[in-house]
Amino acid sequence: MSEDNVQTDKFMGLESKTSSLPLCKFAVVPVPFEKTVCYGHGTAKGPAAVIEASTQIELWDEETKTETWELGINTQPAVNCKGSTNTVFKNIDKTVRRLMQYPAIPFYIGGEHTVTQALAQPYIEKYKNLSILHFDAHADLRPTFEGTPKSHACALYPASRQVPVVQVGIRSVASEEKQFCNAGKVTTFLMHEHRDIKKLIPQVIKKLTDTVYITIDVDGFDPSVIPATGTPQPGGFMWYEALDLFREVIKRKKIVAVDVVEACKRSADTITEFNVSKLIYRLMGYLALKDKKK
Repeated sequence: MSEDNVQTDKFMGLESKTSSLPLCKFAVVPVPFEKTVCYGHGTAKGPAAVIEASTQIELWDEETKTETWELGINTQPAVNCKGSTNTVFKNIDKTVRRLMQYPAIPFYIGGEHTVTQALAQPYIEKYKNLSILHFDAHADLRPTFEGTPKSHACALYPASRQVPVVQVGIRSVASEEKQFCNAGKVTTFLMHEHRDIKKLIPQVIKKLTDTVYITIDVDGFDPSVIPATGTPQPGGFMWYEALDLFREVIKRKKIVAVDVVEACKRSADTITEFNVSKLIYRLMGYLALKDKKK
């Protein structure tokens, strides 16, 4: 593919004629929602920045040794995130249910973590044996935050009342949500207690059901890996530790969708958007490799 044909508004810069949704293995959906952030800002610009950065990634994946893009990657128009949160949630729900009619595995790019509430619900309703892998620095289990249940601090609370939620990387828990950690349907692996990734992975696999929705808040990574995010925390997963975890989950479970949220665009550097786009393409590579081995 020549550089003249690269489209910066398409994931990996792929031409439209090579990425028709009905023929694609993957779909990328920008969800530029930002309304309840309480510290760092910029998540609304994150999806576009990630997609633009993805055009700089090599099409051949050096780890999986696959030309993952050949399976087809469709980039959807950004979800309309204007108006009230209820309106945005309806727009998200409509988008998700439309995409569920196609075989493509969706990768939703946020936006703040609040969007997971709307993104995950249709999958919870469709897959009766669904569980959620929650990769994050924060528990996000508050019932409400600053007067609303639809907040980034409450991102996993609704799902946790319905399906098993397995949390990894957690190193910030508020007093009003600690009662929900390792209780009911929630399994919380606090980062400081589970730093050995080789021991952690089998425990995570055991707690997940066979069908999994993955939600990745990029602050689950160490800030040296993903520096631009709204509420960073010290510690966290390094690049290869996280990949080890995701690789095994993808290998052993049926993945129905992935969201990657809380990446911010900042003027100082482009580390975050590039690394997030590399992460998404790598996860696609793991899924492609899994299908290849069937």
